[in-house]
Amino acid sequence: MARRKSNRPRPTRPARPSSGPPVWPWLVLLLALGTGGSYWWWQRQPPPKPAPPQREFIPPARPVPAPPQTNAEAILPPALPPKTNPPTSLPPRPSPVAPPLRPTVTHPPTIGPLEPSPAPPQRAVTNLLEAQIALTWHGISCGPIDGVGGAQTALALKAFQRQHHLEESGRLDRDTLTELVLAQPPFTQRLVTAADLARLLPLPLTWLGKSQARRLDHETLLELVAEQAHAHPSFIRRLNPGVNWDAVPAGTELTVPNATYPAARRANLVRVNLTEKWIRAFDSQGQLLSHFPCSIGKLAEKRPVGELHVAVAVKDPNYTFNPAVFPESEEGRQLGRKLVVPPGPNNPVGVAWIGLSKPGYGIHGTPSPEQVGRTESHGCFRLANWNAEYLRQMVRVGTPVWIE
Repeated sequence: MARRKSNRPRPTRPARPSSGPPVWPWLVLLLALGTGGSYWWWQRQPPPKPAPPQREFIPPARPVPAPPQTNAEAILPPALPPKTNPPTSLPPRPSPVAPPLRPTVTHPPTIGPLEPSPAPPQRAVTNLLEAQIALTWHGISCGPIDGVGGAQTALALKAFQRQHHLEESGRLDRDTLTELVLAQPPFTQRLVTAADLARLLPLPLTWLGKSQARRLDHETLLELVAEQAHAHPSFIRRLNPGVNWDAVPAGTELTVPNATYPAARRANLVRVNLTEKWIRAFDSQGQLLSHFPCSIGKLAEKRPVGELHVAVAVKDPNYTFNPAVFPESEEGRQLGRKLVVPPGPNNPVGVAWIGLSKPGYGIHGTPSPEQVGRTESHGCFRLANWNAEYLRQMVRVGTPVWIE
Protein backbone atom coordinates (compact mmCIF):
# COMPACT_ATOMS: atom_id res chain seq x y z
CA MET A 1 0.00 0.00 0.00
CA ALA A 2 1.44 3.39 -1.14
CA ARG A 3 2.40 5.87 1.48
CA ARG A 4 0.54 9.07 1.24
CA LYS A 5 2.45 12.26 1.13
CA SER A 6 1.68 14.58 3.92
CA ASN A 7 0.94 18.19 3.13
CA ARG A 8 2.14 19.30 6.48
CA PRO A 9 5.21 21.51 6.29
CA ARG A 10 8.42 20.03 7.50
CA PRO A 11 10.25 21.75 10.23
CA THR A 12 13.35 23.55 9.08
CA ARG A 13 16.67 23.56 11.00
CA PRO A 14 18.27 26.84 11.69
CA ALA A 15 21.22 27.57 9.37
CA ARG A 16 24.70 27.47 10.86
CA PRO A 17 26.57 30.63 10.74
CA SER A 18 29.23 30.63 7.97
CA SER A 19 32.83 30.98 9.06
CA GLY A 20 34.49 31.12 5.63
CA PRO A 21 35.38 28.67 2.93
CA PRO A 22 35.90 24.98 3.92
CA VAL A 23 39.40 23.91 5.03
CA TRP A 24 39.47 20.23 4.16
CA PRO A 25 40.12 20.72 0.44
CA TRP A 26 43.34 22.41 1.32
CA LEU A 27 44.32 19.64 3.65
CA VAL A 28 43.78 17.04 0.94
CA LEU A 29 45.85 19.08 -1.46
CA LEU A 30 48.71 19.48 0.94
CA LEU A 31 48.70 15.77 1.79
CA ALA A 32 48.87 14.87 -1.91
CA LEU A 33 51.67 17.31 -2.57
CA GLY A 34 53.60 16.14 0.47
CA THR A 35 53.40 12.46 -0.47
CA GLY A 36 54.37 13.08 -4.06
CA GLY A 37 57.17 15.48 -3.17
CA SER A 38 58.64 13.15 -0.69
CA TYR A 39 58.63 10.30 -3.19
CA TRP A 40 60.14 12.58 -5.85
CA TRP A 41 62.86 13.74 -3.49
CA TRP A 42 63.70 10.19 -2.38
CA GLN A 43 64.04 9.04 -5.95
CA ARG A 44 66.53 11.85 -6.68
CA GLN A 45 68.94 10.82 -3.83
CA PRO A 46 72.02 8.71 -4.85
CA PRO A 47 72.21 5.16 -3.45
CA PRO A 48 74.26 4.78 -0.20
CA LYS A 49 77.86 3.66 -0.57
CA PRO A 50 78.69 0.26 0.98
CA ALA A 51 80.66 0.42 4.21
CA PRO A 52 84.34 -0.61 3.92
CA PRO A 53 85.11 -4.08 5.39
CA GLN A 54 86.42 -4.13 8.94
CA ARG A 55 90.08 -5.22 9.07
CA GLU A 56 91.11 -7.59 11.92
CA PHE A 57 93.51 -6.03 14.36
CA ILE A 58 96.77 -7.95 14.50
CA PRO A 59 99.16 -6.84 17.23
CA PRO A 60 102.72 -6.29 16.15
CA ALA A 61 104.93 -9.36 16.62
CA ARG A 62 107.47 -9.19 19.41
CA PRO A 63 111.09 -9.74 18.44
CA VAL A 64 112.24 -13.31 19.27
CA PRO A 65 115.63 -13.40 21.01
CA ALA A 66 118.27 -15.16 19.02
CA PRO A 67 119.36 -18.56 20.44
CA PRO A 68 122.79 -18.70 22.08
CA GLN A 69 125.69 -19.60 19.88
CA THR A 70 126.47 -23.29 20.15
CA ASN A 71 127.85 -26.09 18.14
CA ALA A 72 125.73 -26.53 15.07
CA GLU A 73 126.25 -30.28 14.98
CA ALA A 74 124.92 -30.58 18.50
CA ILE A 75 121.57 -28.96 17.72
CA LEU A 76 120.95 -30.37 14.25
CA PRO A 77 118.64 -33.40 14.16
CA PRO A 78 120.21 -36.66 13.11
CA ALA A 79 120.42 -37.18 9.40
CA LEU A 80 117.55 -39.13 7.92
CA PRO A 81 118.36 -42.33 6.03
CA PRO A 82 118.43 -41.91 2.24
CA LYS A 83 115.16 -42.49 0.49
CA THR A 84 114.82 -45.71 -1.43
CA ASN A 85 112.50 -46.59 -4.25
CA PRO A 86 109.39 -48.48 -3.23
CA PRO A 87 109.55 -52.20 -3.80
CA THR A 88 108.32 -53.36 -7.17
CA SER A 89 106.49 -56.29 -5.62
CA LEU A 90 104.54 -56.68 -2.41
CA PRO A 91 106.24 -58.57 0.42
CA PRO A 92 104.96 -62.07 1.11
CA ARG A 93 102.00 -62.24 3.43
CA PRO A 94 102.78 -63.57 6.90
CA SER A 95 101.73 -67.02 7.92
CA PRO A 96 98.30 -67.13 9.54
CA VAL A 97 99.83 -68.99 12.50
CA ALA A 98 101.17 -66.35 14.91
CA PRO A 99 104.50 -67.13 16.62
CA PRO A 100 104.32 -67.86 20.34
CA LEU A 101 104.58 -64.81 22.52
CA ARG A 102 107.71 -64.54 24.60
CA PRO A 103 107.21 -63.62 28.23
CA THR A 104 108.21 -60.07 29.02
CA VAL A 105 111.37 -60.07 31.09
CA THR A 106 111.31 -57.43 33.77
CA HIS A 107 114.37 -56.56 35.74
CA PRO A 108 114.11 -55.49 39.36
CA PRO A 109 114.75 -51.80 39.94
CA THR A 110 118.27 -50.90 40.80
CA ILE A 111 118.53 -49.85 44.41
CA GLY A 112 121.12 -47.22 45.11
CA PRO A 113 123.29 -47.08 48.19
CA LEU A 114 121.32 -46.69 51.36
CA GLU A 115 121.80 -43.51 53.25
CA PRO A 116 123.41 -44.07 56.61
CA SER A 117 120.96 -44.04 59.48
CA PRO A 118 121.41 -41.23 61.98
CA ALA A 119 123.66 -42.06 64.89
CA PRO A 120 121.87 -42.71 68.17
CA PRO A 121 122.13 -39.95 70.73
CA GLN A 122 125.04 -40.31 73.12
CA ARG A 123 124.67 -40.28 76.85
CA ALA A 124 126.95 -40.84 79.80
CA VAL A 125 127.07 -44.24 81.47
CA THR A 126 124.97 -44.50 84.62
CA ASN A 127 126.44 -47.55 86.38
CA LEU A 128 129.40 -49.92 86.44
CA LEU A 129 127.72 -52.40 84.13
CA GLU A 130 127.37 -49.85 81.35
CA ALA A 131 130.91 -48.68 82.06
CA GLN A 132 132.28 -52.22 81.66
CA ILE A 133 130.52 -52.55 78.30
CA ALA A 134 131.53 -49.10 77.05
CA LEU A 135 135.18 -49.76 77.95
CA THR A 136 135.35 -52.59 75.41
CA TRP A 137 134.57 -50.09 72.63
CA HIS A 138 137.92 -48.48 73.51
CA GLY A 139 139.89 -51.76 73.55
CA ILE A 140 139.88 -51.98 77.35
CA SER A 141 138.85 -55.11 79.25
CA CYS A 142 137.81 -55.39 82.88
CA GLY A 143 137.68 -59.19 82.69
CA PRO A 144 134.36 -61.00 82.24
CA ILE A 145 131.50 -58.46 82.31
CA ASP A 146 129.34 -58.98 85.39
CA GLY A 147 128.23 -55.50 86.51
CA VAL A 148 130.15 -55.87 89.79
CA GLY A 149 132.93 -53.47 90.67
CA GLY A 150 136.32 -54.71 91.75
CA ALA A 151 140.07 -54.35 91.31
CA GLN A 152 140.01 -55.29 87.63
CA THR A 153 137.28 -52.74 86.86
CA ALA A 154 139.23 -50.03 88.72
CA LEU A 155 142.38 -50.85 86.71
CA ALA A 156 140.36 -50.74 83.50
CA LEU A 157 139.02 -47.28 84.42
CA LYS A 158 142.59 -46.12 85.11
CA ALA A 159 143.61 -47.35 81.67
CA PHE A 160 140.75 -45.43 80.07
CA GLN A 161 141.66 -42.30 82.03
CA ARG A 162 145.24 -42.58 80.87
CA GLN A 163 144.07 -43.13 77.31
CA HIS A 164 142.09 -39.86 77.46
CA HIS A 165 144.63 -37.90 79.51
CA LEU A 166 142.50 -37.72 82.67
CA GLU A 167 143.37 -38.11 86.31
CA GLU A 168 143.87 -41.84 86.97
CA SER A 169 141.45 -42.19 89.87
CA GLY A 170 139.98 -45.57 88.91
CA ARG A 171 136.47 -44.23 89.60
CA LEU A 172 133.56 -42.96 87.55
CA ASP A 173 134.25 -39.33 88.37
CA ARG A 174 132.85 -36.33 86.55
CA ASP A 175 135.60 -36.09 83.93
CA THR A 176 135.40 -39.81 83.20
CA LEU A 177 131.63 -39.67 82.73
CA THR A 178 132.13 -36.84 80.25
CA GLU A 179 134.40 -39.02 78.08
CA LEU A 180 132.96 -42.51 78.69
CA VAL A 181 129.62 -42.31 76.90
CA LEU A 182 127.24 -44.81 75.34
CA ALA A 183 127.35 -44.24 71.60
CA GLN A 184 125.36 -47.43 70.91
CA PRO A 185 122.97 -49.69 72.82
CA PRO A 186 124.72 -51.56 75.67
CA PHE A 187 122.82 -54.80 74.96
CA THR A 188 121.99 -56.73 71.82
CA GLN A 189 120.10 -59.86 70.76
CA ARG A 190 121.98 -63.02 69.80
CA LEU A 191 120.27 -65.80 67.85
CA VAL A 192 121.19 -69.38 68.68
CA THR A 193 121.94 -71.23 65.43
CA ALA A 194 122.21 -74.87 64.50
CA ALA A 195 125.95 -74.32 63.90
CA ASP A 196 126.33 -73.20 67.53
CA LEU A 197 124.75 -76.42 68.78
CA ALA A 198 126.69 -78.61 66.34
CA ARG A 199 130.10 -77.42 67.53
CA LEU A 200 129.54 -78.29 71.19
CA LEU A 201 131.69 -81.22 72.32
CA PRO A 202 132.16 -82.97 75.65
CA LEU A 203 135.45 -82.15 77.36
CA PRO A 204 137.55 -85.15 78.45
CA LEU A 205 138.77 -85.06 82.04
CA THR A 206 142.21 -86.63 81.56
CA TRP A 207 145.21 -85.47 79.61
CA LEU A 208 145.18 -88.68 77.63
CA GLY A 209 141.53 -88.22 76.76
CA LYS A 210 142.13 -84.63 75.67
CA SER A 211 145.00 -85.71 73.44
CA GLN A 212 142.69 -88.24 71.74
CA ALA A 213 139.87 -85.75 71.04
CA ARG A 214 139.57 -84.26 67.56
CA ARG A 215 139.04 -80.76 68.96
CA LEU A 216 138.64 -79.15 72.38
CA ASP A 217 135.68 -76.93 71.57
CA HIS A 218 133.12 -75.40 73.90
CA GLU A 219 131.30 -77.90 76.04
CA THR A 220 128.05 -75.97 76.67
CA LEU A 221 126.10 -73.25 74.90
CA LEU A 222 126.31 -71.05 77.99
CA GLU A 223 130.11 -71.22 77.85
CA LEU A 224 130.09 -70.36 74.14
CA VAL A 225 127.72 -67.40 74.47
CA ALA A 226 129.48 -66.01 77.55
CA GLU A 227 132.91 -66.09 75.89
CA GLN A 228 131.69 -64.42 72.70
CA ALA A 229 130.00 -61.68 74.76
CA HIS A 230 133.05 -61.11 77.02
CA ALA A 231 130.79 -61.89 79.96
CA HIS A 232 130.63 -64.08 83.03
CA PRO A 233 128.38 -67.15 82.59
CA SER A 234 126.38 -66.30 85.71
CA PHE A 235 125.66 -62.83 84.32
CA ILE A 236 124.38 -64.35 81.06
CA ARG A 237 122.04 -66.48 83.14
CA ARG A 238 120.70 -63.41 84.93
CA LEU A 239 120.09 -61.63 81.62
CA ASN A 240 118.08 -64.61 80.32
CA PRO A 241 116.16 -66.00 83.30
CA GLY A 242 113.64 -68.03 81.27
CA VAL A 243 116.17 -70.07 79.27
CA ASN A 244 116.76 -73.75 80.01
CA TRP A 245 120.47 -73.95 79.29
CA ASP A 246 120.44 -77.74 79.26
CA ALA A 247 118.21 -77.79 76.15
CA VAL A 248 118.31 -74.55 74.14
CA PRO A 249 116.72 -75.00 70.69
CA ALA A 250 118.03 -73.31 67.56
CA GLY A 251 116.28 -70.00 66.90
CA THR A 252 116.26 -68.89 70.54
CA GLU A 253 117.02 -65.20 71.02
CA LEU A 254 119.33 -64.31 73.89
CA THR A 255 120.13 -60.92 75.41
CA VAL A 256 123.88 -60.36 75.70
CA PRO A 257 126.20 -57.38 76.34
CA ASN A 258 127.13 -55.45 73.21
CA ALA A 259 130.85 -55.88 73.91
CA THR A 260 132.97 -55.33 70.79
CA TYR A 261 136.57 -54.25 70.34
CA PRO A 262 137.62 -51.68 67.73
CA ALA A 263 139.64 -52.83 64.74
CA ALA A 264 143.05 -54.08 65.86
CA ARG A 265 145.88 -51.57 65.39
CA ARG A 266 149.59 -52.26 65.17
CA ALA A 267 151.24 -52.29 68.61
CA ASN A 268 154.83 -51.05 68.91
CA LEU A 269 155.22 -51.98 72.57
CA VAL A 270 153.62 -54.43 75.00
CA ARG A 271 154.02 -53.87 78.74
CA VAL A 272 153.38 -56.48 81.44
CA ASN A 273 152.91 -55.30 85.02
CA LEU A 274 153.58 -58.11 87.49
CA THR A 275 152.32 -56.18 90.51
CA GLU A 276 148.94 -55.03 89.20
CA LYS A 277 148.59 -58.02 86.84
CA TRP A 278 147.77 -56.33 83.57
CA ILE A 279 149.04 -56.26 79.98
CA ARG A 280 148.85 -53.10 77.87
CA ALA A 281 149.64 -52.36 74.23
CA PHE A 282 150.88 -48.97 72.96
CA ASP A 283 151.38 -47.47 69.51
CA SER A 284 154.52 -45.74 68.20
CA GLN A 285 153.48 -42.44 69.84
CA GLY A 286 153.03 -44.01 73.28
CA GLN A 287 149.22 -43.88 73.06
CA LEU A 288 147.43 -46.64 74.94
CA LEU A 289 145.68 -49.04 72.56
CA SER A 290 144.41 -51.79 74.85
CA HIS A 291 144.39 -53.06 78.42
CA PHE A 292 143.82 -56.63 79.67
CA PRO A 293 143.91 -58.24 83.13
CA CYS A 294 146.20 -61.26 83.26
CA SER A 295 147.47 -64.07 85.48
CA ILE A 296 151.20 -64.38 86.16
CA GLY A 297 153.54 -67.18 87.17
CA LYS A 298 153.04 -68.63 90.61
CA LEU A 299 156.75 -68.89 91.41
CA ALA A 300 158.70 -65.63 91.45
CA GLU A 301 161.81 -67.32 90.05
CA LYS A 302 159.77 -68.28 86.96
CA ARG A 303 158.71 -64.72 86.21
CA PRO A 304 160.90 -63.21 83.52
CA VAL A 305 161.71 -59.53 84.06
CA GLY A 306 163.11 -57.09 81.55
CA GLU A 307 162.81 -56.66 77.82
CA LEU A 308 161.81 -59.53 75.57
CA HIS A 309 160.19 -59.61 72.15
CA VAL A 310 157.56 -61.61 70.31
CA ALA A 311 159.03 -64.71 68.71
CA VAL A 312 155.86 -66.26 67.29
CA ALA A 313 152.12 -65.54 67.21
CA VAL A 314 149.81 -68.50 66.49
CA LYS A 315 146.03 -68.71 66.19
CA ASP A 316 144.32 -71.90 67.48
CA PRO A 317 147.53 -73.62 68.59
CA ASN A 318 147.83 -77.15 69.86
CA TYR A 319 149.45 -77.78 73.23
CA THR A 320 152.20 -80.11 74.29
CA PHE A 321 151.61 -81.62 77.70
CA ASN A 322 154.92 -82.09 79.53
CA PRO A 323 154.66 -84.05 82.79
CA ALA A 324 157.76 -82.23 84.06
CA VAL A 325 155.85 -78.91 84.07
CA PHE A 326 153.00 -80.44 86.09
CA PRO A 327 154.71 -82.29 88.94
CA GLU A 328 151.47 -82.20 90.91
CA SER A 329 149.70 -84.29 88.23
CA GLU A 330 149.43 -87.98 89.21
CA GLU A 331 148.45 -88.84 85.64
CA GLY A 332 151.54 -87.10 84.31
CA ARG A 333 153.79 -89.09 86.60
CA GLN A 334 152.16 -92.33 85.47
CA LEU A 335 152.34 -91.46 81.77
CA GLY A 336 155.96 -90.41 81.84
CA ARG A 337 155.76 -88.98 78.32
CA LYS A 338 154.58 -85.90 76.48
CA LEU A 339 151.16 -85.60 74.85
CA VAL A 340 149.97 -83.30 72.07
CA VAL A 341 146.56 -81.78 72.82
CA PRO A 342 144.45 -80.55 69.83
CA PRO A 343 143.40 -76.89 69.49
CA GLY A 344 140.19 -75.28 70.64
CA PRO A 345 138.90 -72.79 73.21
CA ASN A 346 139.24 -75.48 75.91
CA ASN A 347 142.86 -76.09 75.00
CA PRO A 348 145.16 -75.24 77.98
CA VAL A 349 146.52 -72.22 76.08
CA GLY A 350 143.15 -71.23 74.60
CA VAL A 351 142.73 -69.84 71.10
CA ALA A 352 146.02 -67.88 70.80
CA TRP A 353 149.69 -68.31 71.68
CA ILE A 354 152.19 -65.43 71.63
CA GLY A 355 155.59 -67.00 72.22
CA LEU A 356 158.32 -64.79 73.72
CA SER A 357 162.02 -64.74 73.01
CA LYS A 358 162.68 -66.61 76.27
CA PRO A 359 161.99 -70.31 75.56
CA GLY A 360 158.95 -71.74 77.30
CA TYR A 361 157.37 -68.36 78.06
CA GLY A 362 154.52 -66.68 76.32
CA ILE A 363 151.16 -64.92 76.47
CA HIS A 364 148.12 -67.11 75.76
CA GLY A 365 144.44 -67.69 76.35
CA THR A 366 142.67 -69.95 78.83
CA PRO A 367 139.57 -72.16 79.04
CA SER A 368 138.61 -70.46 82.34
CA PRO A 369 138.45 -66.68 81.68
CA GLU A 370 136.66 -65.99 84.96
CA GLN A 371 139.80 -67.15 86.81
CA VAL A 372 142.17 -64.70 85.08
CA GLY A 373 143.94 -62.42 87.56
CA ARG A 374 142.77 -64.50 90.52
CA THR A 375 144.98 -67.56 90.11
CA GLU A 376 148.59 -68.05 89.06
CA SER A 377 149.95 -69.86 86.02
CA HIS A 378 152.97 -72.11 85.58
CA GLY A 379 155.13 -69.26 84.32
CA CYS A 380 153.31 -67.79 81.33
CA PHE A 381 150.93 -64.80 81.17
CA ARG A 382 147.35 -65.94 80.86
CA LEU A 383 144.52 -63.87 79.33
CA ALA A 384 140.87 -64.48 78.55
CA ASN A 385 140.50 -66.04 75.13
CA TRP A 386 138.96 -62.92 73.58
CA ASN A 387 141.80 -60.78 74.92
CA ALA A 388 144.56 -63.18 73.83
CA GLU A 389 143.18 -63.29 70.26
CA TYR A 390 142.84 -59.50 70.14
CA LEU A 391 146.42 -58.99 71.31
CA ARG A 392 147.65 -61.59 68.78
CA GLN A 393 146.21 -59.45 65.98
CA MET A 394 148.09 -56.38 67.27
CA VAL A 395 151.63 -57.78 67.57
CA ARG A 396 154.19 -58.98 65.03
CA VAL A 397 157.31 -61.03 65.31
CA GLY A 398 159.86 -58.73 66.94
CA THR A 399 157.37 -56.56 68.85
CA PRO A 400 159.07 -55.52 72.14
CA VAL A 401 157.55 -56.89 75.35
CA TRP A 402 158.64 -55.12 78.52
CA ILE A 403 158.01 -57.00 81.77
CA GLU A 404 158.21 -54.96 84.95
